Amino acid sequence: MSIYDLIVIGGGPGGYVAAIRAAQLGMKVACVEGRGSLGGTCLNVGCIPSKALLTSSAKYAELAHLSSHGIAVEGASIDLSSMMGRKDKIVGDLTKGIAFLFKKNGVDLVEGWASIPSDGQVKVGDDVYEAKNILIATGSEPTPLNGIEIDEQDILSSTGALALDAIPEHLVVVGAGVIGLELGQVWSRLGAKVTVVEYLDRILPGIDGEIAKLAQRALSKRGLKFQLGRALKTIDKTNVGLTLTLDRVGKDKEEVIEADKVLIAVGRRPVSRGLGLEDLGIALDPRGFIQVDTSFRTSVPGIYAIGDCVPGPMLAHKAEEDGVACVEMLAGEAGHVDYTTVPGVVYTDPEVASVGLTEEALKEAGTEYSVGKFAFMANSRARSTGETDGAVKVLADPNGNILGAHICGAHGGDLIAELVLAMAKGATVAEVAATCHAHPAMGEAVKEACLDAMGRAIHA
Repeated sequence: MSIYDLIVIGGGPGGYVAAIRAAQLGMKVACVEGRGSLGGTCLNVGCIPSKALLTSSAKYAELAHLSSHGIAVEGASIDLSSMMGRKDKIVGDLTKGIAFLFKKNGVDLVEGWASIPSDGQVKVGDDVYEAKNILIATGSEPTPLNGIEIDEQDILSSTGALALDAIPEHLVVVGAGVIGLELGQVWSRLGAKVTVVEYLDRILPGIDGEIAKLAQRALSKRGLKFQLGRALKTIDKTNVGLTLTLDRVGKDKEEVIEADKVLIAVGRRPVSRGLGLEDLGIALDPRGFIQVDTSFRTSVPGIYAIGDCVPGPMLAHKAEEDGVACVEMLAGEAGHVDYTTVPGVVYTDPEVASVGLTEEALKEAGTEYSVGKFAFMANSRARSTGETDGAVKVLADPNGNILGAHICGAHGGDLIAELVLAMAKGATVAEVAATCHAHPAMGEAVKEACLDAMGRAIHA
C-alpha cells in the first residue's frame, strides 16, 4: 500500500475542504469519514438542514402578513413530511456533490471511523493506512446537560429537532444561543408555542449586548417567549408530557413549566475521544479541545488539527479557513487565518451578524472608540419590504479603523460581508462611507452607520 502525503480524519467543512485543497497542491490525499455521508454536522444535521427549514417556515409565516400587501391567501396548510423531504433532498444533493468533488480532485474516500494507533498510521476497521501527515478534523457534537438524557423523541438535541414528524404544541428550548433560537423560530413559525429558557439574563451570549436586545425584542414580537435567568434542574416525564423544574438564578425560587418536547441547545463540545490521542501524547485542554500552535501542529510531529476540535469559534467557515491554511503551510506556502475578522451569523428573522469586538469588550479593555448606528426603520428599502426591525452598529477607533461591526436585521448575514472585507483590508469608516452604495438597498444602512461613527449621518 502506498503512503499518503496526507490523511484527513473527518469529512466535514474543515476536513473535506482541506482534503480538496491538499490534492490541488499535488498531495496524495485520503479522507476518512464514518458518518456514511460527507459534509459533517454542518451539512447533515446542522447549518444546511436548519437553513432549509428556516426558509420553508419563513414562507409559511409570511402568508400571515401578505394582506398588508393587498394579497389574500386562503386555505394554506402545512405538509410537514414534504417540508422534511425537501430538506433531506437538499442535504443529499450536497453530500453527493462533495463526493463528486473528491473524485474530480483525486481524493480517496475511506469510509469508517478512524483512530491513530501510532505516528504516521490511521486505522479504519481492520485496515491500517500509512501517512506522512495526519490532519484531525473531527468537529463537534451537542453538549449534554448533567442528569438530562437526550432520547431524540421527547428530549431532543439539534439533530432530533431537525427531524420531528409532528409540530409540537409546546416546545421548550434550553439555551438562547444560535442553535436554540434558529430551531425555536422554525417550530414557532409552524404553529408551536415556543419558550426559550436561558441561564444568563440575556440572549445570544458573546454578541454585542445592544444588538442582542434588538434581536430579543424582534423575536418576541414574532412569537418566541423568553424565560431568562433560569437554570434547568430536572425534566420529568408524565402521562401527558414533560415537566421542567427551573431555578431562578440568584433568587432561591423554583418554577415549573409543562411541555411536550424539550430541545437542549446549550452549546457544542469537541469530538476528540476515540482517536487514541491520549496514548499518543497529544495535548488536550480540560474541555477536550486539541491544543495546536499557529501552524495547526499538535504536540506530536506530523499530526495536525483544525476546526471545531481546536480552540476558537465553532463555525463551519472558520474550519474551512483553518483547513486551507493548514495544508498550504504543509505545502510550503504562506497559509494564514485572521481570527479577528471571522464573522458569525444567526439566521433567525431578523438575522444577527457580527464581526470583531463588541462594545462590552472595548469598554472592558479601556479602548477609546466611537459608535456609529443606523436603524433599518430609516432605510427606504427596508420600509418598502416591511423589514424594518434592527440596526447596523459600527465601532471604530479614533483613526476610523473598524474594531467591530454588528447587525440585527434582514439580510444581516450578507450585509456583514462588506464590513468584514473593510476590516480585513484596513478600510476606515470614512472609506466605507465614501463608497457609492446602490439606492434603495439595505446596504445603505452600512454606509449610514459609518457616517454616524464620524458624526455625520445623513438620514438619521
